[in-house]
Amino acid sequence: MDFDLPEELAGLLGELDAFIDREIRPLQEQDDNERFFDHRREYARTDFEAGGTPRAEWTELLHEMFRRADRAGWLRYGLPKEAGGSGGSNLAMAVIREHLASKGLGLHNDLQNESSVVGNYPFVHMLLEFGTQEQKDELLEDMITRRKGLGFGLTEPGHGSDATWLDTTAVRAGDDWVINGVKRFNSAMDTATHDVIFARTSGSPGQARGITAFIVPVGTPGFSVDFHWWTFNMPTDHAEVTLRDVRVPSSAIFGEEGEGLAVAQTFVHENRIRQAAAGVGAAQFCIDRSVEYARDRVTFGKPLAERQAIQWPLVELHTEAELVRTLVRKTAWELDRRHHMEISDKVSMCNYRANRLVCDAADRAMQVHGGLGYTRHQPFEHIYRHHRRYRITEGSEEIQMRKVAGYLFGFAGPRKR
Repeated sequence: MDFDLPEELAGLLGELDAFIDREIRPLQEQDDNERFFDHRREYARTDFEAGGTPRAEWTELLHEMFRRADRAGWLRYGLPKEAGGSGGSNLAMAVIREHLASKGLGLHNDLQNESSVVGNYPFVHMLLEFGTQEQKDELLEDMITRRKGLGFGLTEPGHGSDATWLDTTAVRAGDDWVINGVKRFNSAMDTATHDVIFARTSGSPGQARGITAFIVPVGTPGFSVDFHWWTFNMPTDHAEVTLRDVRVPSSAIFGEEGEGLAVAQTFVHENRIRQAAAGVGAAQFCIDRSVEYARDRVTFGKPLAERQAIQWPLVELHTEAELVRTLVRKTAWELDRRHHMEISDKVSMCNYRANRLVCDAADRAMQVHGGLGYTRHQPFEHIYRHHRRYRITEGSEEIQMRKVAGYLFGFAGPRKR
């Protein structure tokens, strides 16, 4: 077996770094834009008077990064050619996401909202696979260029990972559908022009079939963004959304009627493997910074690096990072060759282990750095607060383990009895 990265991919990373040094780093350094990344970051980014949502200046800086990356051909690298991309593989995207995260905090790859010079576009992949031509024409290009945005409304006040028990309903009314329900932690609602709403249209609670996805314009009568939840990591884009007799045409259905969970599965598989790769990269950053600090920091007349109490926890983390990195890359390689549901358990393995790893690494980095590590002048608290959410969102780690168990024991997946 050959575990070397393809030669063209290794070269691509060098070109990407050169672009960041040439175009993105100077942008971060000008006009005090460093305030969005140094100890002031949470306050510089958050408009606390507007419900804790991102400040306009922060959003505009991200948009300028996107424009520069798009002009240089990097932003759409992972998208197919029909969307103006380069058709980058899952393996390539995993390697790139890890590489960017391993460089630490910066405009090149911001953790807060998955903003990166190499874009992560699960919604684009969803539109290409499930969208009608009308939906693609209306949304595809404008989503990529940020003129329009899609929210994701799956979680509810009474239901999170148990998505087959949704209380939100959609009922036929002639040629239209009328939607009623409440969505919680509805993502991207600070900028969304449309929201993907999952609602039960047939079947019984607990059944996978009978849930339908709808693309709902946020200006539709009866659609209300009530407030944004303030989260562990601010600013927030996670809203409480209420739908009261929201009427949409049948053309709003996203994918097949009653098959909305297939749409949701595509979203989470696109996201989970790339989040896992970013988690490995951020963990390695924490490990490397801790080793560097331990070599320089002298206590009781000796460098911290000479003490086993410092060495061994970092050795454990470094070993875990190597193991998870290999699993992530292997799984991404398999995603390029097999249907994602065939290896859904492997994606879940990558996701929950990588999310734990980066949280452990950030926590250990704080400990190694002592009091300084606890301050916001170091990046570790920000890394921890960001990645901690992925142990809950898009399927908690318990749900990920349940998925692995289902495949292992033959209750689900290709070996289902």
